[in-house]
Amino acid sequence: MIQSPSSEGSRSAESWPDLPYRKWRDTYATLHMWTQIVGKIRVGQASWINHSWHATLFVTARGLTTLPVPYGDRTFQLDFDFLDHRLLIQTSDARTKTMPLGPRSVADFYQELFAHLFELGLDIKIHTTPNEVGEAIPFEQDRVHASYDAEYANRFWRALVQADRVFKQFRGGFVGKCSPVHFFWGSFDLAVTRFSGRRAPVHPGGVPNCPDWVTREAYSHELSSCGFWPGSEAMPEPVFYAYAYPEPPGFSAAQVRPDQAGYDSVFREYILPYDSVRQAPAPDATLLSFLQDSYAAAANLGEWDRAAIECTAFPFPLAPASSSQPASAAWAER
Repeated sequence: MIQSPSSEGSRSAESWPDLPYRKWRDTYATLHMWTQIVGKIRVGQASWINHSWHATLFVTARGLTTLPVPYGDRTFQLDFDFLDHRLLIQTSDARTKTMPLGPRSVADFYQELFAHLFELGLDIKIHTTPNEVGEAIPFEQDRVHASYDAEYANRFWRALVQADRVFKQFRGGFVGKCSPVHFFWGSFDLAVTRFSGRRAPVHPGGVPNCPDWVTREAYSHELSSCGFWPGSEAMPEPVFYAYAYPEPPGFSAAQVRPDQAGYDSVFREYILPYDSVRQAPAPDATLLSFLQDSYAAAANLGEWDRAAIECTAFPFPLAPASSSQPASAAWAER
């Protein structure tokens, strides 16, 4: 008989998948370009929201989604499904197209997707040069990136599911301006950002293949941000990160839990290896301590008005980390 797990610790090995960067970096690179294509479709149609929040994707129970995108008096939605490994295109007038996800070039993916959009009556144009990458091959010419390992695509999504739900719990303790928990296809990371309410110094820009005005608007106000990133050649492991902009004096020397967390002077961020969370007896609590400590360091050293922007009490008790019930369940039953 299969028994349900009785504690967070017994769930962690199954729920938090191993995601070694070098085992899936080719799939990662291809998927990065596919999500850029889908993300650019959204950003070209959606109404502008501050800090480019209209551009992002969101974690779902099966993958990543654009959410509904306007097109005249219709809407459409694109969904990556990392269980059945397909891209689903749906419109508000009940029309649907699907594309299988498998080993294929970025150019082929781009061409088939836009053919389907045209068949659905969606005449859309995008800027086809990738953003925030050094080697920016136009999508219609990219036959370099053509890998897709379904197992690792699924593992990546499962890691996002875990990060997404813990980030949302962390976000609930804040009543000031705060971003959604959302996936940036340019930098290929899941993030949530809190704001103090004050303007920030002009950002220097310099992000590869990204207009400086976009970066400067994104960092126009003082913030504390955290996220999950699957790594790169410069940091070949998945990590959780946290940073402040502008970085207040003393931030790099702050005490941030757990012990495995540390400040990286190159990235100018606090870094916590994903494996340190995945292998912890209580992954949720471990990650929440990192999120809270890094935020508190930014807010205290930056002299934020914390009393005005944080929740001091909830109308319901917080559920223990081992519970399958959300903290709001008791409130919902009232």
